Amino acid sequence: MINLPDNASPLYEKVKNYVLQNIGSGLWGQDQRLPSENELVSALGVSRMTIHRALRELTSVGVLVRIQGVGTFVAASQAKSDLLEINNIAAEIEARGHSHHSKVLLVETLMTTPALTTAFEFKKRRLVYHSIVIHFENDEPVQLEERFVNPDLAPDYDQQDFKSQTTFEYLQQQTPVTEIEHVISAIAADEATAEHLRLNPSEPCLLLHRRTWTGDAVVTVNRFTYAGARYSLGSRYWPSRKK
Repeated sequence: MINLPDNASPLYEKVKNYVLQNIGSGLWGQDQRLPSENELVSALGVSRMTIHRALRELTSVGVLVRIQGVGTFVAASQAKSDLLEINNIAAEIEARGHSHHSKVLLVETLMTTPALTTAFEFKKRRLVYHSIVIHFENDEPVQLEERFVNPDLAPDYDQQDFKSQTTFEYLQQQTPVTEIEHVISAIAADEATAEHLRLNPSEPCLLLHRRTWTGDAVVTVNRFTYAGARYSLGSRYWPSRKK
């Protein structure tokens, strides 16, 4: 019999930690079938109700997949980006133990459209920088990045080598971010997006619209498109409590 940690945590939490440790150590790999509930009862010496609750809660957060009449399996890992922060996608990918590289499709200067002028909160149309980059994780495209950049706050953006550093890294060096706006949409991939992300046309994607500010000035207006089946966006945070 396997001894669970001797602490004050409820038994079902101890079972959850046991499952997570086995997954984290690689003992139970993705898509691998877990021991049955009866086998876990015998191995851990707890009730079937406790096992059932632990597996149900891990299933609800996407760690496990339960197939009626077949068994419980370790869910396939899915890349994930934090929704409340702005992070370097290269660092995120490398933190997962994977390799990152990017393909720069375009870096140019263009005149803002009326909609883009409004997004930047400019009083009139003006020139901004524009870039399009594809980010790869283990040679699979996972993000199509499109940025419009305020040249007042990120000078010489169009002169940078974004193969040696990401656009994120350059922008972080130029100006502090004091405010962020995120809006997420579910979209169907158009032909260009499908080609860039190696999808079928109309395949579902996640589109993250992001604006960033330094003080009262909008620094960037961005569109990040992710292959829906390969990527997720989410956060865990602690809301402030009123005293």
